[in-house]
Amino acid sequence: MAKGQWAETGVGAVVILAAAGFLTYSLSVGGTVRPHGYSVRAKFGQVGSLAPGAVVSVAGVKIGTVSSIALDPKTFLATTTLDLDPAIPLPADSTAKIANDGLMGPTHVVIEPGGATQNLKPGGEIENTQGAVDVFSLLSQFVRPQPSSGQNAADPASAGD
Repeated sequence: MAKGQWAETGVGAVVILAAAGFLTYSLSVGGTVRPHGYSVRAKFGQVGSLAPGAVVSVAGVKIGTVSSIALDPKTFLATTTLDLDPAIPLPADSTAKIANDGLMGPTHVVIEPGGATQNLKPGGEIENTQGAVDVFSLLSQFVRPQPSSGQNAADPASAGD
């Protein structure tokens, strides 16, 4: 083999080893999302752009993640499974709502703790929920308000005598 071919072979081997190293590192760091705490369910009428892996927080502090979202075929509600930190017990009457950070920010679940003396148990359900708000629908209602069901002021028949 010529001297130039050995150099090319060596450079190719270094590139392959570097690619293998990056692959191994990304698989070990990224990995799969593994539950680390206890799971609870929450059902929402609208989840918007909420996705598995989204943050679950209390008072702005991350306490878990959304591990799955599925549609309940009987109620047509979106059932989310939340993986919560076991060090943070939540009262059984807590409220979960879907929120955004700003107009186009990431969608996440915010939990507002209740005042119950009993805590949510693993596998339990947060009963009080508030789904995602469709901001574009609200804006379109503001820009193009729907006529009210009452009398129309422009209607001469409805004008007083």
